[in-house]
Amino acid sequence: MSTTEQRPGVKRHATSESRPAEESALARLAVWCHDRRWWVLAIWVVALVGVNVVAQAAGSNFSNNLSGGTQSAQQILNANFPAFSGSPAQVVISTTGPFADPANQARTEQLAAALAPLPHVASVTSPFGPDGASQISRDGHVGFVRVNFDEAAGNLPTADIQKVIDAAQSYEAAGYHVALGGEAIGLVAGAKPGPSEGIGILAAIIIMLLAFGSVVAMGLPIITALFGIAVAFAVLDLLTHLVTTPIFAPEIMAMIGLGVGIDYALFVVTRYRQGLAEGRDPRGAVAVSLATSGRAVVFAGTTVILSLLGLFLLQLPFMRGLAIGAISAVVLVMLAATTLLPAMLGFSGRAIDNLAIKRLLQSGAEPDERGFWFRWSRGIQDHPVLFMLGAVGLLVCLALPMFSMRQAFTDAGNDPASTTTRQAFDALATGFGPGFNGPLIIVAQVPEGRKAAVDRIDAAVRTTPGVAFVSPAQFSSSGHAAVMVAYPTTAPQAAQTEALVHTLSDRAIPEVTAGTGVTAYVGGETAGSVDAATYLSNRLPWVIGTVLLLSFLLLMAVFRSLAIPLKAVIVNLLSVGAAYGVIVAVFQWGWLGGFFGIGATSPIDPWIPLMMFTILFGLSMDYEVFLLSRIREEWRRTGVNSAAVADGLAKTARVITAAAAIMIFVFGSFVFGDPLHVLKVFGLGLASAILIDATLVRMVLVPSVMELLGPANWWMPRWLDRIVPNLGVEVDVAPVEASAADPVPAG
Repeated sequence: MSTTEQRPGVKRHATSESRPAEESALARLAVWCHDRRWWVLAIWVVALVGVNVVAQAAGSNFSNNLSGGTQSAQQILNANFPAFSGSPAQVVISTTGPFADPANQARTEQLAAALAPLPHVASVTSPFGPDGASQISRDGHVGFVRVNFDEAAGNLPTADIQKVIDAAQSYEAAGYHVALGGEAIGLVAGAKPGPSEGIGILAAIIIMLLAFGSVVAMGLPIITALFGIAVAFAVLDLLTHLVTTPIFAPEIMAMIGLGVGIDYALFVVTRYRQGLAEGRDPRGAVAVSLATSGRAVVFAGTTVILSLLGLFLLQLPFMRGLAIGAISAVVLVMLAATTLLPAMLGFSGRAIDNLAIKRLLQSGAEPDERGFWFRWSRGIQDHPVLFMLGAVGLLVCLALPMFSMRQAFTDAGNDPASTTTRQAFDALATGFGPGFNGPLIIVAQVPEGRKAAVDRIDAAVRTTPGVAFVSPAQFSSSGHAAVMVAYPTTAPQAAQTEALVHTLSDRAIPEVTAGTGVTAYVGGETAGSVDAATYLSNRLPWVIGTVLLLSFLLLMAVFRSLAIPLKAVIVNLLSVGAAYGVIVAVFQWGWLGGFFGIGATSPIDPWIPLMMFTILFGLSMDYEVFLLSRIREEWRRTGVNSAAVADGLAKTARVITAAAAIMIFVFGSFVFGDPLHVLKVFGLGLASAILIDATLVRMVLVPSVMELLGPANWWMPRWLDRIVPNLGVEVDVAPVEASAADPVPAG
């Protein structure tokens, strides 16, 4: 007899914590929602309308304050130099004739005069004024008006930034091109998120139609996920008044919410159709589907939430905002999958396969020996070592580029060419050098009689390699503070600029101020971005370690095993590492850059690896929990590990593949359909990780390792079993007796 065959008379491995599926809490919840489906639907509709009405009335308060600046420098600027304390912007003017001819000079001075009285404008420096000598390019065709706001970019009202943009662009004329740059301008006129969610939903519809072959079965996961996401959007608008929330947080939330929401509902609907195919009535099928697949959904969602909570360790406001937005989406789509979906299944009943496309309609029955996934599972069972080594080798190769990852905030040079921020960036780089897009503001506290030390700082900065130009030092009215602006020779996101900031802060300036009583700091948006990038990259290992520990403990408590959580941690690290390698190869090295439409190469924004890890580790647990739940169910039923692994894989592979395909298209739509650079990076990272996880990891590596481990998969020391809380209440799915329900024809 083959080891893959179920042995007759095998005792079911029920535990004291196990119970019939129909008696579990989730099954009772499913039956309650099924029987009171009109009430459940009404509650969701009222919640959807009510929360959105409140959110519309309250409005939103999104921010783009990602770096935060250097606190010491900012405090000196706020106290002594109001004109330098806020976010700087540049109105860059390119002329076909000489920039300094009388007509262009008059228009430029009128433009500068028009900007000065606008709200939140602290100062305006014209290139023709006494302090603007360095604001005209050597070739005489580019100049810029320097605008200083009185607040940081993330704190400025959008309407007031728009007034500056409109006023400056009104002076556009033939041969006199106006473009605006700066972080504050980028909030309003920079690259904006595109309509990628619609592309992802369309892809999900097509994939589920292919998977189910039924319009009704396809529509239920879409409707359920959209209900949860619609409520989450309104909740996020309200949360922006309480926490700092980046302007692209809704797109991140939609990306995650749509992916997991459709997947969660897909898992439940698949098990429901399987229950009908087994001969259960709709009410019983709903109960069993939520007791089994619904249980996997709850634990998978909980893992995603725990992973996202790791971002709170960073103690950065904008990361908390991203985490809270993503958590709210996961909670709401998980709630929709466990309450609204059973109600919707109650409405559909046996009509789940209505409006079918005959050639595509798939039965909900178990796979047979003629199916691809059945044969695939047996192939892995026969050659586990070969499959394991092949999968590990590919994952390691994909992860290798990760070791050359450089983390830094990207600049406007990555914006689409049609945006005014990109045009201003390119014009400044052409006329003055790329470093003029990221000035460094050097501030000093000067004790009485120590002004000579400021001259030494000036000389040290000017002679530091990588500095193109330094403006003359300006003293405060009290004479106890000084400020100067240094322009690097390289772009804000360049590695040389990052090195220059560290050189000035750690060596060049301290060497000339030592023993003088003068303290000096390097500030400004570029220096603040460098400091924030260093902070985030240094804390990545702490976040990874915390998430791994929490996930290990959760899986151990759910599956009552040491091998399974250890294996999950290792293989998930491999898949995340491979995803890191993909984004480095594409965005930092430029491989296939033309295909993905990324333009210039760039470093990786430092918040992306952190956010990617927490989300991907949680999402990969979706498939891990769904696959392992079915394998454990088979193992408890048969007591044969080899058969449990092969049968569990064969019975879940199709739905895992469909769920992964949906996520890949949802995330991938942000790569091709979104002009915002950070969303392209984030979308490609998530899409590639899910592709790798659902193919190499879940379909090859996990079953081959579990096949090799054998019964050790389910081993746990008795002393540990006694002290670890049991979070995985087992359920026994009893077979349906022939008289229990009318048979339902498959398809």
